[in-house]
Amino acid sequence: MRRRSQMTESAKLFLALLFMFVVVFVVAMLATVITSSQACAQDLPRTALQHRAELTRIAHAGWGLDAPVPMFAAQIQQESGWNPQAVSRVGAKGMAQFMPATSKWWCTLNKLSATDCQPSNPVWAMRSLVGYDRWIYQRVSGAEFDRLWATLRSYNGGLGHWQKEAAKAGIGADRVAIDAACGRASRHIIHCAENLSYPDRILNRIQPRYASWGRVVVPT
Repeated sequence: MRRRSQMTESAKLFLALLFMFVVVFVVAMLATVITSSQACAQDLPRTALQHRAELTRIAHAGWGLDAPVPMFAAQIQQESGWNPQAVSRVGAKGMAQFMPATSKWWCTLNKLSATDCQPSNPVWAMRSLVGYDRWIYQRVSGAEFDRLWATLRSYNGGLGHWQKEAAKAGIGADRVAIDAACGRASRHIIHCAENLSYPDRILNRIQPRYASWGRVVVPT
């Protein structure tokens, strides 16, 4: 009986130690996740938080409830650093960095008056970026990540150039093959480095920082 009692006490001690280990492990993991989330939040531009709710609403209205909000946020950060008054050396304006000709075309397409065409207005810029991305997305093909990659390349350097590169790569060509055709169709090769790095930076480097904003798009 004494031996059985000793074994029972040993088992209880083992279970108690095991329980304590599990509790400590779970607490440590939660602390790591919280710290990581706080670090990511601190890494975002302060002005981004001011526009989070409006961007989310706009994205959901145009793309549905599983809209890639983190991608849009990353794109705005890449384009302008969330600065509504940003003006590039070539004349692109606002958070979405629309060129004057693109702004005029987009407003005409959406039946907006000249008064309502306001690239430096944050809400206009977010609506236009999300809407223009959607317009392009509907004109490219492939899996979701590849289509968004093509969308971003087209936003940066023109849908027409991407379409000619896709044609050059051949029917059914994947993203890698189409990217490899850059500089072999209508786009000059000196623009390829910037155009190819644009979606890479947005989808692979900046987007994860906005993971708490919604669904992060990854390759499948």
